[in-house]
Amino acid sequence: MAHIAVLGAGITGVTTAYLLNQAGYDVTVVERRAYAAMETSYANGGQLSASNAEVWNQPATLLKGLRWMFQADAPLLLNPAPSWHKYSWLAEFLWAIRKYRDNTVLTTQLAIEARRHLFAMAEQEGVEFDLEKRGILHFYHDRKSFAAARKSNVLLQQGGLERHEVTADEIRRIEPALTGRYYGGFYTRSDATGDIHKFTRGLARATERKGARFLYGREVRGLDFAQGGVRIDMSEPESGGRDRESLHADAIVICGGVGSRGLAAMAGDRINVYPVKGYSITVHLDDEASVQGAPWTSLLDEKAKIVTSRLGRDRFRVAGTAEFNGENRDIRADRIDPLVRWTRANFSMNTSRVVPWAGLRPMMPDMMPRIRRGRRGGVYYNTGHGHLGWTLSGVTATQVVGLIDADMRP
Repeated sequence: MAHIAVLGAGITGVTTAYLLNQAGYDVTVVERRAYAAMETSYANGGQLSASNAEVWNQPATLLKGLRWMFQADAPLLLNPAPSWHKYSWLAEFLWAIRKYRDNTVLTTQLAIEARRHLFAMAEQEGVEFDLEKRGILHFYHDRKSFAAARKSNVLLQQGGLERHEVTADEIRRIEPALTGRYYGGFYTRSDATGDIHKFTRGLARATERKGARFLYGREVRGLDFAQGGVRIDMSEPESGGRDRESLHADAIVICGGVGSRGLAAMAGDRINVYPVKGYSITVHLDDEASVQGAPWTSLLDEKAKIVTSRLGRDRFRVAGTAEFNGENRDIRADRIDPLVRWTRANFSMNTSRVVPWAGLRPMMPDMMPRIRRGRRGGVYYNTGHGHLGWTLSGVTATQVVGLIDADMRP
């Protein structure tokens, strides 16, 4: 059977490797970090959320970014410093506004289908990842934002999602831990949450047990197609390219997150991924009052653009914000503080032990993942999932394996 190299061991790379192994391929995963799921798949918001499938390609998004440009704690922050990559990406983002409706409906359909694949993998391999199937509750603070949400909800329903309106009183009944005042909301019972890091690491171990190889601590330095197949030149990230080693594969799947743009360039393709930074905090619930005061239902505050997930009895994840600032992984206190303040404002819990994190979402201008063949034979892509990598990974891995099967099986 053909040897396939998967470049990247985040959620998309590991789900792809798992399904390739299940299909009978010889699989090697190349990852520059020392372990799987150490970058964007480390501490995201935790939501498996078809209800968050609306793409961002609307004029209002750009207007908010311009209005918030000099507000350090804004939900959307755009660094105005000149960058060809950033401004060309924004131009393509604007051009994709014309596909807003179609892309939202399609993303919803993909997200619904992805659940089945992801849950099947976890059940098959016994992967524990703090899964909670309690739905996701979106809430709104005023009539205007709630009316706008009704319009986007029509598209989600067209995509097949069961999502219904709830009153302020119903919000309280669905999640009694909320302490604020809200106008109304939408509840999606079929959505779920879980710990992406636990899932990815667990599935990576299962894939390795089944015979796949994981080469950690290797950064790809070049791709050579001269001898047939693909030669992958790599070295330790800290070596600067010295002490190179090579791996030969019949084909590669690029699942490199924000690194996919550079890997695609080595293969002669253009994948215009931009790194959009998101932040999270993990609140450790160290006393019984905090355990009782933290919500179990996953939430999204539309005004603050903040999401939550309960990760077992003693952890609470709060995540949000979008920062356009290049490949910058700094954890800024002025971006973390709003998450802590929001938590205190909406719940009764102790926030004395909080772990901050920042990760880079690999985002395409039209907000749609790239699952396709490359220009060269033997090159495939499963990347560019943006803020929905966890949500969509199950179905996009299935799709890219389908492309490989179509090309490689007699």
